[in-house]
Amino acid sequence: MLEDIQAAIPLGFFLSFMIGPVFFVLLETSVVKGFRAAISFDLGVVLADIIFIFLAYFSSYQLLENLSNQPGLYIFGGTLLSLYGVIVFSKKTKGELLDTNPHAPLKSNYLQLFVKGFLLNFINVGVLVFWLGIIIVVGPNLDANPSRFLLFFGTLIISYFLTDVVKILLAKRLKAYLTPLIILNIKKALGVLLLICGITLITKGFLPKDKLNPTQIIEDIR
Repeated sequence: MLEDIQAAIPLGFFLSFMIGPVFFVLLETSVVKGFRAAISFDLGVVLADIIFIFLAYFSSYQLLENLSNQPGLYIFGGTLLSLYGVIVFSKKTKGELLDTNPHAPLKSNYLQLFVKGFLLNFINVGVLVFWLGIIIVVGPNLDANPSRFLLFFGTLIISYFLTDVVKILLAKRLKAYLTPLIILNIKKALGVLLLICGITLITKGFLPKDKLNPTQIIEDIR
């Protein structure tokens, strides 16, 4: 049991620093809207991860095979991610541009941010594939024991979330140094990043079937 915890903590830490759309949106939310807003967003992300983990646990290799046979899921998720990137890039929030006081609080809808975090993570089919790979790689070491599974992934998620909290606190310190123009440029860069991630997913959907082979995906993760 102790070995499972010791293995899960560093994995959760490193997963928190995986570069992707969620990573940058989380930091941007912390800088622009504050700690509570970023925590609300991150809780939505974590909920999506938990759902993916349970889907992976109960479906495992069969779900990976289904994903390889249905590349349209990549196209659908990539299209949504691309559209969101375009919206972020083109959106101009008047309050953020006109407010010259970097310490002025911004009103945040925490439920909306929670849903935003959940959907941003959930529409990314690549996240599901990643968790499937982790389950298949780590599963044998847990002896298919449900208690050890819950302990390992529970510890991993807690480690992941606590690392995110530290990232949020560090990002919030930058707020005093950001001008409205810099914030706008950050949003535009974030929009471009989301668009690139979306196009990458769409591209995967058009790859030949053998390029989406589950075994190869797992080998890449290893």
